[in-house]
Amino acid sequence: MSIIKTEGLTYVYGEKTPFRKVALDNVSIEINEGEMIGLIGHTGSGKSTLIQHFNGLLKPTSGKVLVDGEDFFADKKKLREVRFKVGLVFQYPEYQLFEETVEKDIAYGPKNMGLDEDEIKRRVNEAAELVGLTKEQLLKSPFELSGGQKRRAAIAGVMAMEPKALILDEPASGLDPQGRDRIFDMLKKYHTEKRNTVIVVSHSMEDIAKFADRILVMNEGKVFCFDEPPKVFGRSREIEQIGLAVPQVTRVINKLCEMGYDLGDDVYTVGYAEKQILKKLNKVQI
Repeated sequence: MSIIKTEGLTYVYGEKTPFRKVALDNVSIEINEGEMIGLIGHTGSGKSTLIQHFNGLLKPTSGKVLVDGEDFFADKKKLREVRFKVGLVFQYPEYQLFEETVEKDIAYGPKNMGLDEDEIKRRVNEAAELVGLTKEQLLKSPFELSGGQKRRAAIAGVMAMEPKALILDEPASGLDPQGRDRIFDMLKKYHTEKRNTVIVVSHSMEDIAKFADRILVMNEGKVFCFDEPPKVFGRSREIEQIGLAVPQVTRVINKLCEMGYDLGDDVYTVGYAEKQILKKLNKVQI
């Protein structure tokens, strides 16, 4: 069953002005409950505009956005409810931390939902555990945390609202490799335990390839492709032509294929590349 669906979604910035720009052009997609989706596209491809429609921050110029099968723009009363169902974490969310303690910051969203104190406390503790924050850290000012810890605290604040779909815009942006790994490990853990829909916007195919059930590639406001990773990376040369970098291992395998080694056109992880190479060398039984 779909959690988010768009039908002919079009969005135009600066309509009826000299600066008119079509950011989304007739986008029709369906995202299912429990999926982990990677959303990829170069700057200006429409990916950030798209996710802002998913919880009503932007209203379509034309077309529909449905959450749980309902067109929430047709009934403005449902807009508040949708924003609790679809949680959106913007890029650099740590800049939005403002409370006296980390615990209060994480509790801010659940409090706005009108939950009782016991339920708020449960959600705060559970979200903190999911992102790897200790009880001691919960009592600190958020500004005493490291950069990566601040990022995780801000994400926990959205997780604590327990949205049916969690959307993150470049969640690892600006972090060192260790910090990036922690963020993506945290998201995989969250998805495994909660089984909610997770949508991650990223410019890095390398990161997306590691966890996505399906990958949505946007180009110039349109859907370039939306499929399972092997099928998406099977079009790696086309993807590179629209200005996106495929995983390094995919580039290596493509080069070997050009040299006459038929290793397949759907390789996107090191493990799968190893199997294909060993198979070619007849070193293992596959």
